[in-house]
Amino acid sequence: MDYGHDLQFGTFLSPANQPAGRPVELAQLSERVGLDLATFQDHPYQPALHDAWTLMSYIAARTERISLAGNVLNLPLRQPVVIARSAANLDLLTGGRIELGLGAGAFWDAIEASGGRRLTPGQAVIALDEAIQIIRGVWAAEDPRALRVDGTYYSVSGAKRGPAPAHDMGIWIGAYKPRMLRLTGRAADGWLPTLGYLPGGPSDLAELNSHIDEGAQEAARAPGDIRRLLNISGRFSSSSNGFLDGPADQWAEELAGLTLEYGISGFILGSDDPTMIERFGVEVAPAVRELVRDERQQGHPDAQGSSLRADSTGAAGATAPPGSTTLSTAPTADNGVRLSDRTSWDESTRPVAPPAPAGYVYTRRAEAVGQHLIDVHDHLRQELTEVRDIIRQVIEGALGVGDARSVINTMTLRQNNWTLGAYCASYCRTVTQHHALEDAQIFPHLRKSDSGLVPVIDRLEEEHVVIHEVLEDVDAALVRVIGETNDFTGLQEAVDILTDTLLSHLSYEEREIVEPLARYGFFAGQLSESG
Repeated sequence: MDYGHDLQFGTFLSPANQPAGRPVELAQLSERVGLDLATFQDHPYQPALHDAWTLMSYIAARTERISLAGNVLNLPLRQPVVIARSAANLDLLTGGRIELGLGAGAFWDAIEASGGRRLTPGQAVIALDEAIQIIRGVWAAEDPRALRVDGTYYSVSGAKRGPAPAHDMGIWIGAYKPRMLRLTGRAADGWLPTLGYLPGGPSDLAELNSHIDEGAQEAARAPGDIRRLLNISGRFSSSSNGFLDGPADQWAEELAGLTLEYGISGFILGSDDPTMIERFGVEVAPAVRELVRDERQQGHPDAQGSSLRADSTGAAGATAPPGSTTLSTAPTADNGVRLSDRTSWDESTRPVAPPAPAGYVYTRRAEAVGQHLIDVHDHLRQELTEVRDIIRQVIEGALGVGDARSVINTMTLRQNNWTLGAYCASYCRTVTQHHALEDAQIFPHLRKSDSGLVPVIDRLEEEHVVIHEVLEDVDAALVRVIGETNDFTGLQEAVDILTDTLLSHLSYEEREIVEPLARYGFFAGQLSESG
């Protein structure tokens, strides 16, 4: 049964506190590759883990778009009124990027050792029900009455309501047993289990869904009111070895099947591997959206089209063409503005890529591949803006030179192989045996795909080296400022040259290879029909 929800994709990241910044970096990566959610387990009794709420608050300030959620928050060690207000306040601060995942508790020895109350499974269901009532009561800020809930395990007597969240925040429950599932159907907005905990695998979802649907109907709710999410794990490989163990296209087909057959509309990847996260965001998520959309538009027998909402891949009910002979993905134009009189290269000597074959048809997936390069570059352009702001703060005395160097050194554009090769190395991997010895980066793939691109690729690689040297010059200028605190001329000049060089290069790269990427992909086989 497809409940017709828009699709969401996210990560289930370990909140390990050594090294402290690792989960933050992975959440930022999740955002950068286009995922919708970053989620975190919550075990307040475990000193090796960050406190989930503290971690989410910090990550919220270091990200811009991605939503955050506990997966799931440990209710026995968190008081419901405090949960409600904490979630609402963080949602307000982030402009509506928080969802509330709740768990009734599982590791009772550790909970009790940390001051929590041990409950039986039946008691935990009642306690969770009472907590949800309190949380929703706190969020009902428009109700002038004092909040009163006379529960067995959680009670409030005259508490003030508010604040309300910035958006209609979902309460997602991690549940497996029939009684808890029926509670999810009656009182929650989403269900968040882990596939690995289902003894029968995906086939168990049908029975578990039936309990949620039963609870919803008992409360006069539609079963489709409850979103079904799923924590998943797997492995990318060149051949199929089992469920979620194979090529990205196999993942896409299997996840689309979970949507159409079992109503799963949120897929959360449990992995701290950057390669896995990148491939999941760039290859799998768009392909699942495309498959599900096409099935829904063709009238899949299990799809409830009446509840289908538009998602990021297109409007509900629209008829999408199979492709177009015009590539709509537009490279970012170079506006010609230069801040420095010094130049790093002669732009007039840049080679030009050969034209596309006449009548070539670009599919939606091809468009997405070309767009991904632009999205990567947009992130680098944003980081450049941040670099200029950091230097401005140094010049104005608002930031120390040491702090500026530290921040810049953590940025994507500061890494040795900062550009497309590094960002896309995880995508540009061999997919058949005869590719096993090839260099797993995009430029060798494009060289092999089209000999006419070789001069362009050579030039781009040469410019990567120059940009690295320009970044070294910025670092050296920062060092010099330490001994020449009143003279920032060299530092400003170095940053201006970086700006001219980087923006010119990014525009050139997009102009020449966005279209080839839409024909050849990041790696062999990415855009083939068979995958």
